[in-house]
Amino acid sequence: MFAFLRKLFNFALLCSVFLAIAIATIYYLLAPKLPDTASLKETQFQVPLRIFSAENQLIAEFGEKRRIPVNYNEIPPYLIQAILASEDDRFFEHPGVDYHGILRAVYSLATTGVKAQGGSTITMQVARNFFLSREKTYLRKLKEIILALQIEQKLTKEEILTLYLNKIYLGNRAYGIGAAAKVYYGKTLAELTLPQFAMIAGLPKAPSKFNPVANPDRAQLRRNYVLRRMWQVGHISQQDYQTAIQAPITASYHNRNVEVYAPYIAEMVRTQLIEQYGDEAYNMGLNVYTTIRAKHQKAANTALQSALISYDKRHGYRGAQNTTVLEEGMKNEDFKQILSSFSNIGPLHPAIVISIDEELAHLYIKDNEIIDLPLASLKWARKQLNTNRRGKAVTKITDVLSVGDIVQLHQDEQENWQLTQLPEAEGALISVSPFDGAVTALNGGFEYFQNKFNRVTQSRRQPGSGFKPFIYSAALDKGYTAASIINDAPVVFDNPSDENVWRPENYSGKFFGPTRLRVALTKSRNLVSIRILRDIGAGYVIDYAKKFGFDTTQMPKSLSLALGSGSAAPWDMARAYSSLANGGYRVEPYIIQRIENADGDIIMQAEPLTVCETCAALTISEPEENRTLALRPAERIMTAQNNFIMNSLLRDVVRYGTGRKAMSLGRHDLAGKTGTTNDQIDAWFNGFHPELVAISWVGFDAPKTLGRYETGGRAALPMWIDFMKVALDDVPEEPLQQPVDMITVQIDPETGLLAGPDTQKVISETFREQYVPTKISPPVHIELDSSDQDLEPNEELF
Repeated sequence: MFAFLRKLFNFALLCSVFLAIAIATIYYLLAPKLPDTASLKETQFQVPLRIFSAENQLIAEFGEKRRIPVNYNEIPPYLIQAILASEDDRFFEHPGVDYHGILRAVYSLATTGVKAQGGSTITMQVARNFFLSREKTYLRKLKEIILALQIEQKLTKEEILTLYLNKIYLGNRAYGIGAAAKVYYGKTLAELTLPQFAMIAGLPKAPSKFNPVANPDRAQLRRNYVLRRMWQVGHISQQDYQTAIQAPITASYHNRNVEVYAPYIAEMVRTQLIEQYGDEAYNMGLNVYTTIRAKHQKAANTALQSALISYDKRHGYRGAQNTTVLEEGMKNEDFKQILSSFSNIGPLHPAIVISIDEELAHLYIKDNEIIDLPLASLKWARKQLNTNRRGKAVTKITDVLSVGDIVQLHQDEQENWQLTQLPEAEGALISVSPFDGAVTALNGGFEYFQNKFNRVTQSRRQPGSGFKPFIYSAALDKGYTAASIINDAPVVFDNPSDENVWRPENYSGKFFGPTRLRVALTKSRNLVSIRILRDIGAGYVIDYAKKFGFDTTQMPKSLSLALGSGSAAPWDMARAYSSLANGGYRVEPYIIQRIENADGDIIMQAEPLTVCETCAALTISEPEENRTLALRPAERIMTAQNNFIMNSLLRDVVRYGTGRKAMSLGRHDLAGKTGTTNDQIDAWFNGFHPELVAISWVGFDAPKTLGRYETGGRAALPMWIDFMKVALDDVPEEPLQQPVDMITVQIDPETGLLAGPDTQKVISETFREQYVPTKISPPVHIELDSSDQDLEPNEELF
């Protein structure tokens, strides 16, 4: 018996030696070919690109994988316990390989001949997820074991568990527990309950099979299994277990929670980063913080859409979007099915007319609601015959609607549903802080996902009268004053090369004779602008405009430039008008304030040109990487005196001229200029407060007339007013500050000369010291157009 035991011992020893040799051989053959597990300490997860507003509110997220990495101390204990109970309850005890589990798997294989699941620890799963493929072979299993042992030597248990919980796929494009909490519950990890932790912990085994959205019954079984395991290993009490398994399934799919709707901005940022980093930008975990202010952006979206809907209604109804035959007995579910192929477009909701009474039309809205439209709300919907003509007045509902019509509805300011239609015209709005060029709001069209063309940056249109302030400013530099007299009279230009004759006119077709420069700009007199341009020269004006950032290659070297016949995008107009608003400095609009990497380190910080009247030019001797951010002073491109006069003139445009509707805001610190091009093809309002510039534009993408009377003051100014009403609601009134070397004197408004003792009408005018009139107005003179009142037609052409 003793001899037998000795032989058995020797045999076991020999087997152990052979096993040790085999293990050592396998290790030394495979280990050198395996990845370095130390690299796990430098792991960079694939985290999507996120774009935020200035207030850190989410604008957009780009990337295939939704992931929100968390640190170990941010993981609730219940979730750790749930994961370990269901995946690896001996995680904190084994060295990376659970020999008990492996022996169970080997025993199952030996007795049944079937490869059993199990035996993989969390550390082994980390090895597989980071370094290996998912093929099921014995060689891969050996590599997995070796890597797991090495990982345990390089990382702590907490580090391993954190890597695992941030890496695993949990269904619905959610990678990691942070993203899963958002995707399934719309909450952070700290806000989840015990049953919800158990639900997430049950997903790693089979994310599709146990998905609580797609397979709630299976998911509930898996959740309850996790809860039972937590009770069995002592993490929760029996009472907690019994309560938790009774909890209903509360998971539902939560899409990205966009807090600020600014898709045109998101696309601008995305494009810039893809150009800089390539497709890796989608996975680097970059957080981009823009200059967009949430309040301004929301106001811009609403103002633009409201302006285009209002314009569209002024020109009549084009009919139902579609029509279908309704059968008797149809219910809401049937109507919902009919509308399933029609999507919301911005604020527009598809609806179907289900019945009509004498005074009411009854419609089913896609969002599962039945509403009534009274006849009074349809009065605008006269049939559109062409841009300038509409059909007969609406006297009954059936003049507009029929049962089965599929139409668009929107809610007005009182949240009442109104019939509308998708506007054919488009618009753009941009607002900029004039002191450094920070873009606070940008909307490039009625709805980005309907038409992605960004009219703020990509659409170059004639600015019309919106270019006149830069001609007038150039004239001031040439010695003109706000009291200079220019003749508003007919003028004819022959062009011998093509035998054409150009006879420019004012918008009204009238002529007003000798006119002060202030009145000419206030009333937007075209013929005055042409005479000024002819006097100072188109070449001089083009060179002057270049200082404001205009692309001078788009400007004709002819007198038509006086009517704004060049081309510019709203972005360009915002840049140029910022110089008028900020005292005369050149700034550049920008949208990215800073970019942070996945670790929160700032890798890009904007250093915009900034207005600083007391700053000298900065001389920086230190290398850029060794210095803190320094203010970059903007270049002065207008004298303070010229800028003051231009602000005074443009404030008069709002008080008395083509922009006077803006006085509805109840402020006296607003300035701006309308712009309307020939045949009303483009309508602009370029306006500003000392702290905010805003540019609005309305027109068709394929240029054609907006219709009779659709000037900048009618089509574009309401958009500007609606935006500024919100953007300036908490901004105090700011009076215009007069700079040094300027003198205010009494003048005769009919001659622009100093008022004499016999002058019947006297007004005040401010001059640069060297240009103060020295002559006194004669007591008898012809009557000139010098009124500052609001009695004449306002002129807008180009």
